[in-house]
Formats: sequence, structure tokens, C-alpha cells
Amino acid sequence: QVHLVESGGGLVQAGGSLRLSCVASGIIVSINTMGWYRQAPGKQRELVAVINSGGTTNYGDSVKDRFTISSDNTGTTVYLQMNSLKPEDTAVYYCQFRRLTGEDYRGQGTQVTVSS
Repeated sequence: QVHLVESGGGLVQAGGSLRLSCVASGIIVSINTMGWYRQAPGKQRELVAVINSGGTTNYGDSVKDRFTISSDNTGTTVYLQMNSLKPEDTAVYYCQFRRLTGEDYRGQGTQVTVSS
């Protein structure tokens, strides 16, 4: 099992920045990807950003050039630097780890609210 805990969410004005962190504990082996997803009220969950074990990153179209995903060199912490935040970025942000076997682990989420 992998236990994930997100932090760093909060209330910020449009144009501001936040940095989310996700710390993993448990049996952290064979992790293929670490990523961030978000879900706003009444909307489907969407990919924000993902990084694989080789360091390759992928971003959702709506956050490209504004958000940056990174991880520490232990492979247990993943970050999401969010700049130039917009009201439409308001959502619950979830961290997700995926093993090579396809098992997914998700945290409880952290609320990000961007005021206009």
C-alpha cells in the first residue's frame, strides 16, 4: 500500500502562486508515474500534470506554461508549482501514484480556491 498526503492548498487571488506537495509513505516500489489531478464541482476529474520515473512530464492543456511538476530524488515526494493562477483553476487537487502493475493510489486531496 502507498499512503499519500497532499498539502499546500489554500485561497489565493488570481495571478498568484501556490505550491502543492504530496508525500508518499508505505511500500514505494515500482512506481511508474506520479501525478496531479483536479476536480471542480460539477466537472469531471482532469489531468493536471504527471511525471514518470524517467523524469518525463506531461501537462493538461489548460495549465501548460503555468504549472510545473517535479519530484525529489527519493521518489517519495511530488510537487506542483502553480503560477499565474486563474479562477478556473479552483478545484480539489489530488495526488496519484501509479505502479508499473497499474495499481493507483490517491490522496485525500487539497482544496485550491482562486478568487477573481
